[in-house]
Amino acid sequence: MATRERQGTVVLGLGRSGIGAARLLRALGEPVCLAESRSGNALAEQAAALEAEGIPVKLGLPLDADRLDALTPPPATVVVSPGIRFDHPALEALRARGVAVQGELVGAWRAGRAVPWIGITGTNGKTTVTHLVHHLLEAGGLDAPLCGNVGTSAADVVRQRIVAGLAASGVSPSGLSALGASISDASLSGASLSGGSSAGKLALPDWLVVELSSYQIEAAPELAPAIGIWTTLTPDHLERHGTLEAYRAIKRQLLEQSGLRILNADDADLRSRAASWDQAHWITAGPRQAALDAGIDPHLWIEAGEVWNAEGPLFPAAALAMPGDHNRQNLLLAAAAALAAGLTPAGIEAACRSFPGVPHRLERIRLHQGITWFNDSKATNYDAAEVALRALDGPLVVLAGGQSKQGDAAGWIAQLHRQAVAVILYGAARQEFTGLLAAGGYGGRVESVEGLDQAVPLARELAAQGVCPAVLLSPACASFDQYSDFEARGDHFRRLVLAL
Repeated sequence: MATRERQGTVVLGLGRSGIGAARLLRALGEPVCLAESRSGNALAEQAAALEAEGIPVKLGLPLDADRLDALTPPPATVVVSPGIRFDHPALEALRARGVAVQGELVGAWRAGRAVPWIGITGTNGKTTVTHLVHHLLEAGGLDAPLCGNVGTSAADVVRQRIVAGLAASGVSPSGLSALGASISDASLSGASLSGGSSAGKLALPDWLVVELSSYQIEAAPELAPAIGIWTTLTPDHLERHGTLEAYRAIKRQLLEQSGLRILNADDADLRSRAASWDQAHWITAGPRQAALDAGIDPHLWIEAGEVWNAEGPLFPAAALAMPGDHNRQNLLLAAAAALAAGLTPAGIEAACRSFPGVPHRLERIRLHQGITWFNDSKATNYDAAEVALRALDGPLVVLAGGQSKQGDAAGWIAQLHRQAVAVILYGAARQEFTGLLAAGGYGGRVESVEGLDQAVPLARELAAQGVCPAVLLSPACASFDQYSDFEARGDHFRRLVLAL
């Protein structure tokens, strides 16, 4: 039987990332089809809306190499969403057959290189830094959409803001890659871009501020941001990546390909490998001399309450009114990017003072009957939950649970000893966590409930009994046992607290 010619792209997954990637390819004039293993009425309605846009959708199609190859025509490229393992056996089989397998960010990068990217990655802190960089640049008069692993997918932003803008200036879809490649190495000013003979200045963003997870970086190895920021590195997603070394290598790849590298010298893992970097802008939330003693000459640091660089003090560190040493590190990482983008210290200070914070990351929901309620649903691992406990003044009632992850819980349990008079466990991990706390010698009160509906009223009761100034939701777990993502979990918690 004759071999059928491969054509077009199949995008796997009818989620935010997959839909964004399919719409971008459609806008570029590429033949594209969406495939989803699930089915149902809600998905059928979603599929019908996409098909009305000219994007065929195959529901109930399992991730199987033979089933994908049976499509007409068989795909030349398969695009995977972050939720699909990049080493899935079906994907390995497709690669062996000559199919190009790539992440949903590859198309966004290739079509979006006409605008310089600021790529932010790290185990913890990347969402706060991403929001803060976006806020600083926008407050400074720059057009810098936020996208990627948080908010809108990068493919959607590229389609709406870059592809549409270039098309309005007469650049055809086929010319996008060449144009992007020719200007992707532009100066770090992120300034205006010329569209050619008659287009003049293109109506494009100045920057794209893109949060990047390890799943996304792994599946898009060609990403090369103008500015790369690495916040922290602690064990996470090991059930996906296998080892800490493999996880670290994925993160490092992004930074090595970035035009300007901004690294956190206060992170133990990054600091221990400082000598391996040929060039980087290091930051530290401590004094300069301490970093110098560790063999690092910092680009920004904090001394006597002021943010400094080599030229002297820039602005007060207290301009960012968010608790915790980790947020001082986040401030310096974002400020280093803002300075590279051309902002002034005075402009950065003013923008920090107006920063509203990040939903689900130590988000202060309300003060109710003398108790302040904090939503830290973004804390999906032990290290992030430990950071939250360090940041707040105790004693606390802590809500933890969900779908547990691999990792070292010792530091988290030590902070519970110091800060929490009571811990309420919920969700799939509650039995495992009960054992962890007992083994760790935690002496406070431990309660176990099914979910947040029961945990919130119990937390109010325990906080009142223990005269606790605050209740903290900081799960130390993924959310997938009961919620679609950590945002849905945090939104549910917020609704419950506001209804008290």
